[in-house]
Amino acid sequence: MSMKERQRLKVINRIENHELTVALAAEALHVSERQFYRVLKRYRRQGDAGIVHRQRGQPSHRGYRAATKARALRLYRQRYPDYGPTLFAEMLKDHHRLRIAPETLRRWLIADRKWIGIRKTRLHRKHRERRAAIGSLVQLDGSVHDWFEGRGPACTLLVFIDDASSRVYLRFITSENTVDVFIALGLYFQRNGIPSAFYTDFGSVFYGEDKPTEYQRAMQALGVEPIFARSPQAKGRVERSNRTLQDRLVKALRRYRIGTLAAANRFLERTYLEKHNNRFASSDNLQDVHRSCEGIDLDNILCFETKRQVHNDYTITLNAQYIQLMRGTAPLPPPKCNVIIRKWLDGALHIFYNDQKLDYKPLNEKPKRPHPRPRPAEDHPWRRRALWWP
Repeated sequence: MSMKERQRLKVINRIENHELTVALAAEALHVSERQFYRVLKRYRRQGDAGIVHRQRGQPSHRGYRAATKARALRLYRQRYPDYGPTLFAEMLKDHHRLRIAPETLRRWLIADRKWIGIRKTRLHRKHRERRAAIGSLVQLDGSVHDWFEGRGPACTLLVFIDDASSRVYLRFITSENTVDVFIALGLYFQRNGIPSAFYTDFGSVFYGEDKPTEYQRAMQALGVEPIFARSPQAKGRVERSNRTLQDRLVKALRRYRIGTLAAANRFLERTYLEKHNNRFASSDNLQDVHRSCEGIDLDNILCFETKRQVHNDYTITLNAQYIQLMRGTAPLPPPKCNVIIRKWLDGALHIFYNDQKLDYKPLNEKPKRPHPRPRPAEDHPWRRRALWWP
C-alpha cells in the first residue's frame, strides 16, 4: 500500500467505529462523497485489497507497447551500442520514426544493463556569466581525437564557440599549426565577421613567451583582444563542447562513412553545423557585435611577416636567398632601411615599404660587387702633385 492508501484505511476504520461521518471523511481526504462511497463499498466487499488502486501492477494506458520497447532495444544492440540515451532518442526519431522520450530510453537501457548512468563528480568552480552579445568573446581550441575511427588520417578539429550563444564553427585541420589555424580563422571571419576577443590556451601557435607569435600580431592588426586561459576549466565552454563533439560528430561521420579531411569539412559546412547549432545554440534576443571584414585585406594580415634591411645594392636576404628590389610604381627605399616581407598562405612573397608594394626579382646567386676604379699610374699628375706638395 502507498501512504495515501494507508491514510484512507485509517479513516475508513474510524467510520466503521462510528467515529466519523462519510461527509467529514470525504472532506478530510479531499475526495467527493460519491467517490468515497465507492471506496467504502469496495472495502466492505474485498477488505484491505479494495483500498489498493486497481491499476496497480498493470501496464499504463499511456505507456509504450511491448513491441515498441523490444524494437528499440533491438536497434540499440544492433546499430547503436555506444550511443547515449539522448542521442539514441534523436536517431530513433530521425531514422526509424519512433518517438520515445530520452528518460524512458534511459530507464530501459539501465534495466537491460546496456547503460550505466553515472557521471563523474567534478570539482565545483565559480560560475562565470556569459557575455551579453554574440561576437563579444569566442573561445577557440583544437581537439585531438580519433575522429575517423581508423578510416582516415589523424587530424584535429578546430572548434570556435561563441560565449554568449554557444554557436559553433568547426573545421578539420591536419594539426594545430599556424597555417591551418589562419585558414580556419579566415573562413570564420568571412562567415561570421570579426569578434571582439578570442579566448585560447597558451599553445605555441597562440602565445609566445619571448616574442609575439604571428597569431598575436594578426589579432593586434585586426583589433581583436587575445585572452589566454590559465587552466582547462577556465575555457570550460569549449572543453564541454569538445566532449559533445567527440560523441555526436564521431558517430555522424561513421554513419556517412567519411574518412578524409576534405569530405569531413564539406559535411560540416553542408549538413552538420546548421543541425548542431539548431540543437544547442541559443541566440534569442542577443545582438551580434561581429565586425564586418569587408574592406580588410585578410590575406595581408593572416600571413607570416618579417623585416629585412636593404643593402647598398638594393637587395635583401631571406632564408639564405638574395632578392633584388626593382624600380616600379613605388619608389625604392633608401639603403639601411627596413622593409616588411609577408609570405601569404599560398606561399607567395609580398614586400612592402611604407605600406607600398615593391617589385622584386629573386636572384640565384649572390650579386657581384662592381669593379673598383683603376688606380692612377705612377706618373699621373695627381701623384706628382702629391709628391710636390711642400
